[in-house]
Amino acid sequence: MSRGTMPQPGAWLGASCAEKLAREAGAVSPGPGRAAALESGKAAAGGQPRAAVRCPAEHTCICDKRETVSATTLKCFIWCDFSEEDMYRAADEIEKEKELLIHERGLSEPKLSVAPEMDIMDYCKKEWRGNTQKATCMKKSFRGTFFHRNKTLPEVSNNHFEFFDAFTQGYEEVSQKFTSIRRVRGDNYCALRATLFQAMSQPAGLPSWLQDPELTLLPEKLISKYSWIKQWKLGLKFEGKSEDLVDKIKESLTLLRKKWAGLAELRTAEARQKACDELFTNEEEEYSLYEAVKFLMLHRAIELYDDKEKGEDVPFFSVLLFARDTSSDPGQLLRNHLNQVGHTGGLEQIEMFLLAYAVRHTIQVYRLSKYSTEEFITVYPTDPPRDWPVVTLIAEDDRHYNIPVRVCEETSL
Repeated sequence: MSRGTMPQPGAWLGASCAEKLAREAGAVSPGPGRAAALESGKAAAGGQPRAAVRCPAEHTCICDKRETVSATTLKCFIWCDFSEEDMYRAADEIEKEKELLIHERGLSEPKLSVAPEMDIMDYCKKEWRGNTQKATCMKKSFRGTFFHRNKTLPEVSNNHFEFFDAFTQGYEEVSQKFTSIRRVRGDNYCALRATLFQAMSQPAGLPSWLQDPELTLLPEKLISKYSWIKQWKLGLKFEGKSEDLVDKIKESLTLLRKKWAGLAELRTAEARQKACDELFTNEEEEYSLYEAVKFLMLHRAIELYDDKEKGEDVPFFSVLLFARDTSSDPGQLLRNHLNQVGHTGGLEQIEMFLLAYAVRHTIQVYRLSKYSTEEFITVYPTDPPRDWPVVTLIAEDDRHYNIPVRVCEETSL
């Protein structure tokens, strides 16, 4: 299977902030319980696999309240106690929707992994200015953090409003280019889900790398060469099923090609969007796609690692990726990181670069917590090939991703 062009870091929109991000957050896990430090260009890490951390946006699906998240007590900034209800919406909205589900749709309605679109500023006002659990949770966490730092009450109040004003201003900036937003289900797959949904719903042909006849031969080829890949941990949806690993990954890659090709054949954007929505309500197929993408990420990691060991030029992020004590080689990357995706954690910032290489799409992210800094718009990778399509995401806390949609007319012109 051809590798394609390996882009190098360089001057491009978002390049400087992406490299800074990789240095600061990528060399080690940015999650709770792991400290980040880089001295003299070398990474220092905790040395242990990352602890179980749920996506901060993890919540029950908007169309199925039967599946709930168990309440936990996780008292730290941003990651706080979640109840069993959807933290994104006010209690009265949840109750109204429950009634609608019972009387109009029934309990057999499939779950939506990507919610219907809504006006982006309406979303911002409701989530960050209202009384939703998410807003309340953030306010409590923020207040507690500042008290912990011995701030006075006026300082807490001022910083609190500055924080939420920054989010509002960030959304206002995004709304200059996109009019709507689609909320993504947060179950530690959100980075994969948001990226893949955007990529597959774009009006473009089947990517050349998916047309490679060797694509479905990769599982057998790599597993026969690297026996440690047999430690692969299938997603939660496939636990308890006695499936051969090679067959399952091959099946997932075949499904990815088939579904993407089917979407590419649709002539109108509306038809493609509808078909993509339907695909992301079929849990078994959807989660199979994630297994395929994770395997492609591992494949790219192996290529980059081998090139680095041979002394060949590699993208800077890959140097940092393998500088972590928990991913000094592809085997550790699999055991300590990729195997955790969908189980105890999502993708970390440095792994967003690897995701971009796996699907050969430029991933542009509006990082709202970094508004008014050079990191507000971060691009993965820093210097992508010009023929790579671009997908755009919104990150509120660098762990959960939503999707901006409907480019403003003046922007498209």
